[in-house]
Amino acid sequence: MTKETGIFAIFKREWLRISSSKICIWGIFVAPLLSMIILLWMMSSGLPSRIPIAVVDLDNTTTTRTLIRQLDAFEKTDIKYKSLSFREARQQMERMEIYAILTIPKDFTKDAISGNRPKLVYYTNNAFLISGSLLFQDLKTISTLASAAVGLQTAEAKGFTENQIMPILQPITIDAHPLGNPWLNYSVYLNNILMPGILQLIILMFTVSCFGSEIKAGSGRNLMAMGDNSILKVIVGKLLPYTIIYTGIAFFFISIFYYINKFPLHSGFWPMFLNYLCLILAAQAMGVILLGIFRNYRLSLSIASLIGMVSFSITGFSFSTLAMDGSLSALSNFFPLRHFFLIYVDQALNGIPVGYSMYQYAALLAFVLLATFFFGVIRKMLTDNIYEE
Repeated sequence: MTKETGIFAIFKREWLRISSSKICIWGIFVAPLLSMIILLWMMSSGLPSRIPIAVVDLDNTTTTRTLIRQLDAFEKTDIKYKSLSFREARQQMERMEIYAILTIPKDFTKDAISGNRPKLVYYTNNAFLISGSLLFQDLKTISTLASAAVGLQTAEAKGFTENQIMPILQPITIDAHPLGNPWLNYSVYLNNILMPGILQLIILMFTVSCFGSEIKAGSGRNLMAMGDNSILKVIVGKLLPYTIIYTGIAFFFISIFYYINKFPLHSGFWPMFLNYLCLILAAQAMGVILLGIFRNYRLSLSIASLIGMVSFSITGFSFSTLAMDGSLSALSNFFPLRHFFLIYVDQALNGIPVGYSMYQYAALLAFVLLATFFFGVIRKMLTDNIYEE
């Protein structure tokens, strides 16, 4: 009986390998879906609210009590404790019962009215970045409001009208309209990049592994024979099952994010689906490139995991590449997730014509073209079938 060869034979062989491997099932199917469920659940409220803080009011006047009520009315702040001393409040913060402390000094109202410029002191726990940042905004706002309220009272006592006072207290009125994510929803901001980033990390590691494991198992020559000694047939047959699976996962992500959770998607389904598909192909190509460059299964796998993790920080969604050092800003273009992020911003958030994103689509597909230069190295590795520890 003639042994079946060609792309379809390798495809079926790889599909059986995936379905019979617990690592593949957990890593390819369970990990991204479980990550999405956990992240969406953690950020289901969109923005943290009612974060507990403590207030140490050493003045205890009508003005300071009004100030405390105004702060407690903010959506993100919950005045959980009114401590009698800063020491007590600090102990509560050390026990992680609160995330910020506002201290109002003694004679605050008296000094404010007399023009002695008293200080409101507040402490935030920035070990918890999101809660610390949000509370800092609220405390800074209430400090500004307190200053304005005292200034208003002082000026009114001197006989000025409110219309005369307000241009001095607030010469510029800010009317903010956040673009793309007007709700300031952290789930929109983070999950649209975290999940593709996790998917890219999984693709990089399993792409390296699907070829490296053949060398480790000593089956590289058999695989080449099954592919009629054509490295193109081998690579297409090996990667096609993964491409189909990853595309299905991407389709699931898009459905959950944009059609169930109603995240912004101004340019419609197809530009974003094409973005995911290009990311999948680029990440697979990157896996081939890494194996071709380092020519060592274990080292390539380690570098793939490193690149997958660095992608989260160098992409530019948490810290702008414009503010990075010039070399790092240039280096970010060698990470597929960077181009995915730029397409996402242009197509999903801003909704500009898709033609403006063609450079980024081309950049993702360029990884596929670059990978073809390493096909000969992969062929030699499979043919020689020498596994190096």
